[in-house]
Amino acid sequence: MKLLVTGGAGFIGSNYVAHRLAAELGDRIVVLDKLTYAGRRENLAGLPDERLSFVEGDICDRELVGRLVGQCDAVVNFAAESHVDRSIESPDSFITTDVFGTFVMLEAARDAGVRHLQISTDEVYGSIGEGSFTEASPLDPSSPYSASKAGGDLLVSAFRHTWGTDSLIVRASNNYGPRQHPEKLIPLVLLNALHGDPIPVYGDGAQVRNWLFVTDFCRAIDAVLEHGGTGEVYNVGGPDEPSNLEVVREILEIAGADESLIEFVGDRPGHDRRYSMDSTRTEGLGWKAEVSFAEGIRETVEWYLKNRDWWEPLRSGEYREYYERQYGRKLG
Repeated sequence: MKLLVTGGAGFIGSNYVAHRLAAELGDRIVVLDKLTYAGRRENLAGLPDERLSFVEGDICDRELVGRLVGQCDAVVNFAAESHVDRSIESPDSFITTDVFGTFVMLEAARDAGVRHLQISTDEVYGSIGEGSFTEASPLDPSSPYSASKAGGDLLVSAFRHTWGTDSLIVRASNNYGPRQHPEKLIPLVLLNALHGDPIPVYGDGAQVRNWLFVTDFCRAIDAVLEHGGTGEVYNVGGPDEPSNLEVVREILEIAGADESLIEFVGDRPGHDRRYSMDSTRTEGLGWKAEVSFAEGIRETVEWYLKNRDWWEPLRSGEYREYYERQYGRKLG
């Protein structure tokens, strides 16, 4: 196949590109990425140049998107603004990219007659006290980020219903692994611990997430892209559901840091209490999560310890300014 992977220089997108190229399927991949603060060319370093091409651009650019989609067999749309805290601080770009950008991608896929796989999130369902979300669960987003993703998902469904486009959606629980930006919980905790900085924990830290190692999600995307039914939604959840505080303590133990670094801070506005995903439909395509949280978090910590040159530039400049605005204190 010739795949267009939007947002392919970001965390999950770059892991998927590397996974797909390593599968030796003979794919050629075009990555389209705007290279915002969370997208980096370095994330694609070392991949085979003869099968990978990179285009810097915006999924809201209708002419560019139309041209690229018309040259490919399928589209995997990772491109999104994706951090809840930043969506609360400044929601404008989330609405633009996650809603209008998805619309542009869908129009191009409809015109070209190619499959469009929308990468979405469990956060569109809101919070769940007991049990797990299924694909039939109602959408009940709680933040500007999750609302923008829900808007994109509804457009995917509307294009399928109205024009019969070959479009489908995969919704993942919280991903973690190598090359995740330091603003997200797991790398934030680890890098703060390595520098002796206090580790901010929202509220009581009892929020529960269904953690999914990024390579497991990459395999799920393949299963949905290749075998998923047109117009269907597929949930993908991880095997474990630790609380945020349990995650923090696990990282500190692996890193050999003291729990005295934990600092409880005021909770995020509208913070969802618990996410949990029922992956039965995706498992019906032959997929199953293979990496436990205990295994995945240790592998993740080891990757960051070995790749200081990747993350050290990210703890300067814009991120330091954002961190101070968000948590009311400077990084050491």
